[in-house]
Order: sequence, then C-alpha cells, then structure tokens
Amino acid sequence: MMERHFEFWPERMPRSLPLPQTSVHHNLAVSAERYQEKAAIVYYGTEVSYRSLLEEVESLAGYLQREPGVSRGDRVILYLQNSPQFAVAFYAVLRIGAVVVPVNPMLVTGELEHYVEDSGAEVAVVGGELYPQLAPLVGRSGLRHVVVATYSDYLREPTDLAVPEVVSALAPAPEVADEAAVSWKAALGAGLAPEPVEVGPEDVALLPYTSGTTGRPKGCVHTHRTLQATLVGAAVWNGVTPAGVALATLPFFHVTGMQHSMNAPFYAGSTVVLMTRWDRELAARLVERHRCTHWTNISTMVVDFLANPEIEEYDLGSFEVVGGGGAPLPAAVGEKLHELTGIRYAEGYGLSETISQTHMNPPARPKLQCLGMPSFDVDARVVDPETLEELGPEAEGEILVSGPQVFRGYWKRPEADEAAFFERDGKRFFRTGDIGMYDREGYFFMVDRLKRMINAGGYKVWPSEVESTLYEHPAIQEAVVIGVPDERRGETAKAVVVLREAERGKVSEEEIVEWSRGQMAAYKYPRTVEFTDALPKSGSGKILWRELQEREQARTG
Repeated sequence: MMERHFEFWPERMPRSLPLPQTSVHHNLAVSAERYQEKAAIVYYGTEVSYRSLLEEVESLAGYLQREPGVSRGDRVILYLQNSPQFAVAFYAVLRIGAVVVPVNPMLVTGELEHYVEDSGAEVAVVGGELYPQLAPLVGRSGLRHVVVATYSDYLREPTDLAVPEVVSALAPAPEVADEAAVSWKAALGAGLAPEPVEVGPEDVALLPYTSGTTGRPKGCVHTHRTLQATLVGAAVWNGVTPAGVALATLPFFHVTGMQHSMNAPFYAGSTVVLMTRWDRELAARLVERHRCTHWTNISTMVVDFLANPEIEEYDLGSFEVVGGGGAPLPAAVGEKLHELTGIRYAEGYGLSETISQTHMNPPARPKLQCLGMPSFDVDARVVDPETLEELGPEAEGEILVSGPQVFRGYWKRPEADEAAFFERDGKRFFRTGDIGMYDREGYFFMVDRLKRMINAGGYKVWPSEVESTLYEHPAIQEAVVIGVPDERRGETAKAVVVLREAERGKVSEEEIVEWSRGQMAAYKYPRTVEFTDALPKSGSGKILWRELQEREQARTG
C-alpha cells in the first residue's frame, strides 16, 4: 500500500477510520434523538426538523411494509427529483431492510423499463411530474405499486425565493387514478407503524446503476457498510459537524449528491439547504441567507455559479469547504473562486462502484485538477492496462482501488465482475477504467477515460488537458473536446464551446483556434471550433462528451 501521501495527510486526521456496525438508517435515528427540533432540511424557506423527518420516515416505512408488502432485500425504485420526499423515501426503504434503486429523473419510459426489469423492483416512489413516464410500466415488468409525491406539499411557509415551477404550488397535482398508485399524503396518512427489522452492515442497501457508457447500465451492489465508508469518511475529512449547513445542489439519485449532500450531513446532525433545480442566482442567495458552510458540486456548477455577473454582490464568507468531482475544475475557474471566497476548490474522485470518493484533496492543501490522495483505508495503484504491471510515480496507467467502499459486484453480472476485479497482495482490486498517475507526493491525477483518448498522428491527446487550457480564454464559459477524423493525422481534436454571454458575436471560431495554437503543443490544439448555446449534460451535471462524439461521427460518416 502506497504511503507517500501520509507525509501531507491533514493534521490530527486519523489514517484509518473505524466504521459503524449499524445501518445507515440508524445514523438518522441517532441524529433525530440528539437534535430533535433542529432543522434537518430547509426547502425553499420551509424547515423540516430532525424529529419530523424521522416520524415521516417511520410512517412511510410502515406503509411500504404493510400495504405493498415490501420486505428485507426487496428493491424499491426512487424516481424523484431532489426533495424532502427523496430523503424520507430513502431512509424508509432502508428502515425495513429493503434496497434503494435510485433512478435518474431525466429518464423516459423506454429507458426506465431496463431499471425495473433488471432490478426486479415491484414498488416505486415517484415524483408527480414523472408519474406519466412510469405509469405505462405498472403491471408490466413486475412493477405493481407506486407512491406518487407532490413536491409542493413541503412548501409550508410563504417564501420570497424563486421556486422552480415543478415545486411551486401552482404546478398541477398528478392524477393518480390507477388502482396500483397512491398519493404521498395518503401513504403517510395511513398511520401505519413498521415492524422491527434487524439490519446489519453487510445487508444490501443500495443498487445504483452505472451510466451505461459501455453497454446497458449495470447495477452496483452496495451494502450499509460500503455506504458508511464514504458518508462517514466525507464527514470526518471535510469537518461536517452539527453546526454545518450543506448546500445541496447535486441530485440525490447520484452517489456524490446522495453521500455528501444528504447522508453525511444527516450523520453529523447538519442542516441541508435543498434545491430541486440548479439556479445560480438562487444558490448564491441561499448561501448568503443560511450561511452555508459546505458545498459539494460538479465543476460545471462552479463555472456557472461564478459566471453570474452579480456574484460579487453576495456574501459568500460562510463557506468552509467547496469541492466536488466528475470532471477537473479548470485552473482559471479555481483561481476566481479563491479570489472571491478565499476557498481553494478541493476535488475528489470516485465512481458509482465506490459509492462516491476513493480519493480526496485535503482542504488545507488541495491541488487543482487533482483527484486527491487515497481516502481512509484505500489502497490505490496505477498499472499498465494491458499487463497489469504496477507503475511508479508520474507514469500514466489505469487506476486500481481496494477499500471498504468498493461495491460487492454487479447485480446478476458475474461475467462483468470477472473483468472488473482481480486479486493482488491478498486484496480484491477494482479496475476503474480511468487513466491516471500519481505524483511524488502521492496525489493522483486523472488523464482520461480509456476510451476517450484521441490518437492524433501517433500522439496521445487527452481531451481533459485541452479543455483545461481552453477555460483560460476569457471569452469561454464552457468547452468540451472530442475526436474528429483527419485525412493526414487519422484523428484530431475539435472543441465545442459555449461563449460567455457578453462575448457572443464578438469572438470567432477561428480566433479561438489561433489562440489555442499559442497555448499548447501543435499536436494538441483543436483544429476546429464549434460554437453552441449549451452543452448536453447528464442529470448530475456532467457534460455528455460521448453524445457530442456520436453526433460528430454520424455527421462525418
């Protein structure tokens, strides 16, 4: 196990972290007993206390257990946007020993069918605006019962905030005429108490699905113990305390938002300031109003947040830790964040298979565009992706991880497990498929996904490196780099760019190409630039470079 990073390990931080031998639901129960009237959630001005949150968890757990008959090990789909109902449903499912299957709320009926069939879920909790997408599957694929939630039920206080339409009381209430469906209010109003269920650390808790970049999405089997590893680790590493206030903007269906913006704060007794939809002006206002201390995000959110022309008018001085993952934060954006807040952006690294982080940057000594150092009890290595030979510092190869947060395997995919895992030094290592390296201080850096590298005349071009340089251009707000055919070089780089609003019509594609030529090696800089109004993004905010790549391939044949 590499130990060079311990020389720069945060002071007074344990190197190994004992994990609770209890369920994730138990974390909430403990916080609710300790901080009964403290706000667990603030939702567009409405507070939900820890006591109320636990009571609603118990009510929904009782309903799910006694009406549709959900029992230990059964899978329950959560098809909701960020809302108090997501948190209640998540902990209610765990309370009765069942398994949460979080689903991207951007999916449509045809895509949802795979998740229902593959997981074998018979029960779902769904947002009212999403119910029409799920309804055609009821009675098919085994799905037999649905609880339908209306987000405006939790707007119990008048607010001067810009509430998104999907949350507003003006949003039409969902029609729940199906005999297999029941409203959220009716489910909680049934007043059913759950029977005791003994849930231990090795019981399955969660079945998040991979993004499907290499075929149909696969379920990742996570236990209460694997969840505890990253939620407790996040709380300890980032100093999440009962005095903390977390701004929750990442979607809860995604493992980073789930662990850092919901489960870790609840474990610590913090308050979660919850947003259903991203809105940069509202986010700044909430930070100022509620004195938010922690914000875990994705780099595209930070880019947009700081692009707000009025951002300097807000008081952001309450921030203590700002960080995230998903994609490297461009250096120029990180410097602007530091100038504005005094906070250095702390990136992390993880996957659905590791239920968020395996690596984190120390908040007091982060490095920009860096994955960080291996987290508590994680053994991370870099190997040649073909031979699996271990490589030393500053050598590029595939990142391997072994640690308490690594999933138990893919749901009903033994052939995928065989390709993803291998044993070394008495440990089970997971092959991430990510190309990276570590420096002589033990910090890891991403180079790129194995399949994203551009081969330009024999030279390897890593799109993330080119993108990082493009972000230094003052007119560029967002950029993504893809590979395009080139008669002479075989393949070359193309940049798809979103300009800052004030720069549109003033800067040409050719000017960006010429600027790039002076900023990077001849084989790296993009030979073509395409302007667009917006880049396609996933529900978690990641730029969908693959969609742009496939579109380009279809265009060029």
